[in-house]
This record gives sequence, structure tokens and C-alpha cells, in this order.
Amino acid sequence: MGTSFLQSIIIYKEGTAVKMFANTALGNIKKKSKAISAPVNHILYMEIEKEIQNAKFKDNYQKASVNIIYTYNWLNSLIKAELSKSKITPQQFNILRILRGQHPKPATINIIKDRMLDKMSDASRIVDRLVSKELVTRTVSERDRRAVDILISDKGLALLANIKLEEAMAVVFKDNITDQKASQLSDLLDIFRG
Repeated sequence: MGTSFLQSIIIYKEGTAVKMFANTALGNIKKKSKAISAPVNHILYMEIEKEIQNAKFKDNYQKASVNIIYTYNWLNSLIKAELSKSKITPQQFNILRILRGQHPKPATINIIKDRMLDKMSDASRIVDRLVSKELVTRTVSERDRRAVDILISDKGLALLANIKLEEAMAVVFKDNITDQKASQLSDLLDIFRG
């Protein structure tokens, strides 16, 4: 995808679709735009075949699999672009959110590992980085001297309060699919994972 997350944004205005070119994931839209011919009642989207320049799939299962992987990378680019403003990674953000959900109770590394979205991440090393940034604290548990309690700090809570990832994601979703289709997509993904 290069340096730009969104290649273009399609916006409907007064019966005409306007294609605007974007520099970043969520903003900095260039002043130039051009009208393109598309009826308002027709939804514009980029088909996976055009995105990856491959017109042939073995079947719809292969097409869906490729589309899921491609969409994951597309969303991950958006997330990374937004979080880079706060100088944290998606995995660090995930741990901070887990700890905020536990707050004021501490969490253990095992609790964090169980709740992380990316199960392949090394939670201990990520916590070490968050401790060095003073976003979390780590202390020996009073209940079990062998365990370590991890707690989000006030600095970590303040950082999360300033990150607008949910709002950024909502803009992308609301501009592309309806609430009903978002619910349907979520249900289909749940079914897919079995």
C-alpha cells in the first residue's frame, strides 16, 4: 500500500459520486477532487480482484480467505497509523485497554495473555516496554509472592483517553457499510471461526 493507507475515498454529494484522494489513513484530503459517473443508488467499492489484480480464484472460499487476509492488513494499517501518533503499537494498545478494563484491580501476565487479540504476542516483553514508558506498573503480588501484579498508571489512562481509535474506525465503517451490514459481517466472522 505504500505510504498512503487509503488510495481514495468515494463520497456521494447531490446525486454524484466524488472521488477524493487521501494522503493518510483518516485525513489530509487533498484539495483536488473529481466527479466520477456513478449513480447514488449504486454502492462503490473496490473488489478484491481489482485490489490484488487477480481475476481468478479457485472458488468463493479461496476468494473469501484472500479477502479476509487483505482486509486484515488494510485495517491493521489504519490502526498502526492512528496509534503511531501516540508512539505505541497495536499490541501495547491492546494491553493498555485490557488493564483499563481491570482497573483499579491489577492483572497478571496470564490474564493479559488470555485476553489479547494477538495470541502470538509476547505479553511479558510488551509489558516491559510499557513499564519503561511509565504507562503501567509492575509489583510483586500481595496474594501470591510468586505472581506479579500489573496495573495501568495514570499516565497510561491519560494516553488511552487521548487516543481516538474507536472514532477513527467508526468513520471508516460508517462511510462504507450500514450498521445492519456491520452486524451481519460480525456474525459471519463469528460463524467462520466456528
